[in-house]
Amino acid sequence: MNFGGWEILVIAVIVVLLFGGAQLPKLAKSMGSFVSEFSNAKDEAENALKIKKTKKTEKADALKKTEKAKRK
Repeated sequence: MNFGGWEILVIAVIVVLLFGGAQLPKLAKSMGSFVSEFSNAKDEAENALKIKKTKKTEKADALKKTEKAKRK
């Protein structure tokens, strides 16, 4: 979804009309906090998946080594 300059301007005008100029700093702060928390949660989930994948790969490698040792 791509927004051009006019679309952003129309959205900004609607936001100002709905919330008023005095509420915009609070709204922006809340939005920033939400984006930051969401980004942190996303990073934690990605790291957890990487760790899980790494452990799974290590187990598979260890199993292969064990099977090779049994064949000899």
